[in-house]
Formats: sequence, C-alpha cells, structure tokens
Amino acid sequence: MEYKILRNGVKMPMLGLGAWNIRGEEGERSIICALETGYRLIDTAQMYENERIVGNAVRKSRAAREDIFITTKIFKNAQSFEKAKIAVEKSLFELQTDYIDLCLIHEPCEHAAEMYKALEDECKKGRIKAIGVSNFSKEEYLRLINRCEIAPMVNQMESHVYNTRLDLKSALEKLGCAMQSWAPFTQGKKNIFNENALVRAGKNHGKTAAQTALKYLVQNGIAVIPKSVHPGRIKENFDIFDFELSDFEMRQISLLDNHISLFGW
Repeated sequence: MEYKILRNGVKMPMLGLGAWNIRGEEGERSIICALETGYRLIDTAQMYENERIVGNAVRKSRAAREDIFITTKIFKNAQSFEKAKIAVEKSLFELQTDYIDLCLIHEPCEHAAEMYKALEDECKKGRIKAIGVSNFSKEEYLRLINRCEIAPMVNQMESHVYNTRLDLKSALEKLGCAMQSWAPFTQGKKNIFNENALVRAGKNHGKTAAQTALKYLVQNGIAVIPKSVHPGRIKENFDIFDFELSDFEMRQISLLDNHISLFGW
C-alpha cells in the first residue's frame, strides 16, 4: 500500500473501498472481504445511509481498528454549527467508533462554512483525525479557507481518465490539500473497461483495464476509492502497487481526458 501524508501528518491510504450504495449483508461481507484483502481505507457518508454496515464490518473483521482509516461525510441537512456537531455524534454512533479518521463536508452547500467549523472543533478534540471537503471547485475551496482556521486537508472529487482534473489537483497541492477520486470507474457512464488505451497499457504489465485506470490516477498522485461488492473485483482493484505505467503509456491515457464532468458537479 502507498500512502498520502496529509498536512497534519495523518497517513491516508492511496486506495480504499468506496461504500456508495453498499447495502445489507452483501455490503457487510464486501467490506470484510476488502479488509481481509488488505484494504485499510473504507469511505462512507451519512447520505449513503450505510455507516452502521461499515461499523459492523470493521467490528467483525480481523483488522485492528487503529489500522483502519474510516472516512465519512456530513451533508446539507446538518446546516449549522450545532447540527453539524450532532451529525458527527451520529456518525460516531453508527460507525461504532470513538474517532473518525477523515470527515468531509459532502458538498459546497450554503452553510458549509458553519458546518466546517464544527469539524474543526472535533478535530481539535481528537475525535476526528483529519478534516476536508468533497466536490469543492478551486473557487469554492478558496472561499472556504478564507473563513476557516484549519484548511481542508482533502478534497474528494469526481476524477477518472476522462476528467482527471490535474489542474485542480496541482492547485490543491499548492495549498496543502490532497485530492481523492470518487467514481474512478465513472459508475458505468463510460465503457471504461474496454477502453483501448487502458487495455493496451494493461496488457503490457499483465493487468486489466480497471487496474490500469486506477494506477493512472494513483501515479498522478490522486488517491482512489473504487466501489465493488464482488470479491474478485475487490481483490483485482487492490492489486495495483506492483507495476508502473511508462511515460508513453501515461501520455496515451491522458489523451482520453476531455475535461468534461460526467456527473454535473
């Protein structure tokens, strides 16, 4: 596993399991499978309504809690400092833990700055180890840091080979903020697993197009949280740290980038 060292020294795994739309016993088994495979980051959110499933899986797994990096997000229904504090308390309860490794504001909503102050307060108390945002453009990020004491350490964004957002990643890094990709496989909006540039590069290393798509992001310094409930794919997605894409392969894959969002953020 490779890690991104956040501005406050917290080590965030470069690859984790995304828990969007993971439900029920199958979802719980998939998280346990990921942890047994070697994943050490699980990404969830209050909006996903599955924090309890994540907490159950972490508790039942053989991995020690201190070795697992849990990310969650609070969203616009917690639209004040007080409500955001209550939201954090709810996440701690549902996740069955006494601290959260990374907590994000899920979207740049009207009251994001007030909500973020609650995360700052919990960070100072040690109940949240690192704080950040999700889906914030460069302009939205800059507006927020002018109103906060602890600048966001992570910005979780749509990022994939068709819209990698390397300019945003570079701008964030200059401000001490790491970028993390959600939907690295585009959530089915593109036929990414049959993309010629990814298939060709993958064959050169005995890897699949999916592994190549993830490696392209990681090699560009972008952390990834691919989602799957299938044990084979969970294990396949994890197996990306034993090869490097060549400069030529990186350039060929970069040609897929049309800088257009597939999700409208």
